[in-house]
Amino acid sequence: MDNQGMNQNAPSPYGQPIPPQGQPAYGAPQAAPSAPVPAPAAAPAAAASAPAMVAGGSKYEGKSEVSPEDFAYAREVIGKLSAYFESVVVGQNALKNSLITAILADGHILIESVPGLAKTTAAKAISDAVDGKFSRIQCTPDLLPSDIIGTQIYNRATGNFDTVFGPVFANFVLLDEINRSSAKTQSAMLEAMQEHQVTIGGTSYSMPEDIFIVIATQNPIEQEGTYPLSEAQTDRFMLKEIISYPTAGEEVEVLNRIEAGAFQKKPAVLTIKDIDRVQDIAEQVYADESIKYYISSIVTATRHPERSLPAEMAGYVRMGASPRASIAFLRTAKAVALLQGRTYVVPDDVKIMRHAVLRHRIGLNYSAVADHVTVEQVIDRIVQGLPTP
Repeated sequence: MDNQGMNQNAPSPYGQPIPPQGQPAYGAPQAAPSAPVPAPAAAPAAAASAPAMVAGGSKYEGKSEVSPEDFAYAREVIGKLSAYFESVVVGQNALKNSLITAILADGHILIESVPGLAKTTAAKAISDAVDGKFSRIQCTPDLLPSDIIGTQIYNRATGNFDTVFGPVFANFVLLDEINRSSAKTQSAMLEAMQEHQVTIGGTSYSMPEDIFIVIATQNPIEQEGTYPLSEAQTDRFMLKEIISYPTAGEEVEVLNRIEAGAFQKKPAVLTIKDIDRVQDIAEQVYADESIKYYISSIVTATRHPERSLPAEMAGYVRMGASPRASIAFLRTAKAVALLQGRTYVVPDDVKIMRHAVLRHRIGLNYSAVADHVTVEQVIDRIVQGLPTP
């Protein structure tokens, strides 16, 4: 685990104490948190009141604030990220797109699969492509919160307590096998992931202001010595991606690359400034009001499944998605639009991310488990039952 100590008074690009009166580090005024947009009362009514979309999406092209120069720059950055990932990981295109989407949307991602499917390798590959600070934390049952965020150590020479920062102070943080850490340790990441700050000894310290992305992995089949993530924890992840076994051809390619020694670490191809700029470009991608109504109608339908699902399937839903799902849909849809070579969002950009955004935010009851009903099946029925703008 990368846990290099750092004195509180030493110069650092991050980890600076947050001043009082709400002023963040670096002297910039702190923006007030935006209030969640209230969802419509009923999903069908919201969709009906939304403006109609012109087929092909040409209606939005002229409204985008992304300049041709910025668009070309974003496409170049995306191409480099994709090529670097493919040079290290064989196949797993869905995982590649989700990781790149999370980076463009400035969100955290949870990766789940059985052992040996390159979860850690994929997370490390996408981080190695960028010349930023990377920390890997191997989660274990005896891991303490101070092992992640840092602690205060008494300095006998000065008679003071020095703050030693933990590995969470990095641009990319890999939490390997996060469900092996205790609930107390998992909760240590809540403040960092949501507020981009941590509190050590009663003082709040800011995370890196440019890029801070958490990539967590977990194994769903082992139960001994594991602690399932709480709903509050999983909701902090913008996306959850589930990966499956490679095809026979992909597995042969893995063997060929091992024989050729092709899995050696390569130098970074991008800088933190590149990622910071392309995130700003992604925010400028145009999303029409009809797209926002469509997102709201999907998320609202998860809270009132009886309005869009058959009675039998609606009974399987225990908990719907929070407003964070709507925010995640909008931000990831803009990122997907860039991935698809557009500066405006179309409904398919939302549909593509439906599983990754909602699968960890919708809770099913034991009846669904007994009847072998998956959350992906519920999501698909909800989306199919709503009109597409």
